[in-house]
Amino acid sequence: MITFEEITKNQAIKTYITRADESLLALGYTEHSFSHVLHVARTAGYILETLGYDSRTVEIAKIAGYLHDIGNLVNRQDHSQSGAVMAWSILNDMGCDPGEMATIVTAIGNHDEGTGVPVNAMAAAMILADKADVRRTRVRMKDPREFDIHDRVNYSVTKSCLTINPEKTQISLDLDVDTSYGSVMDYFEIFTNRMILCRKAAHTLGLQFRLTINGQQLV
Repeated sequence: MITFEEITKNQAIKTYITRADESLLALGYTEHSFSHVLHVARTAGYILETLGYDSRTVEIAKIAGYLHDIGNLVNRQDHSQSGAVMAWSILNDMGCDPGEMATIVTAIGNHDEGTGVPVNAMAAAMILADKADVRRTRVRMKDPREFDIHDRVNYSVTKSCLTINPEKTQISLDLDVDTSYGSVMDYFEIFTNRMILCRKAAHTLGLQFRLTINGQQLV
């Protein structure tokens, strides 16, 4: 069985992630490189492990998280679908089990808010892990005067934490926002669709989704 460690050490995959992020840099997007994909991998794994899924399912979730943005190598438009096709080809060449490969491809193909649907637990965990990665260090611009709204929102988030409560009934995204860089309304202007998708993803996992900004529960 293919392991998460094996995937992260694969040089071809590293090249695809690097080149995909270079394309997004040229387009002015926030960071989508190893920091992001490792964050998504580990967070998706945390979600499923905390909810009691078996260790192999957790491992598959981490693999899917690491591969989820390689479609940006092709084009930002429909990157989840092209990434799913790329992942199928990579994993097939590596001799991945067809059932596991199908689960990974489905999760990748459904992680984007434009077309994604939390059709199963793996896709739901991927969505929550991806959309919760809002943080200052994803911003590439150095001069705040050059920030667009996405830069302002990400730069304003000084702390981001996604947790599941002990009763395993609620998943919470808690943000600390420095409003001197971006307002709470800025956040909702660009992330409303993402938060709606997170709520649907949480529901798929049998959870309620809660969003708290600066100690105030908003969702």
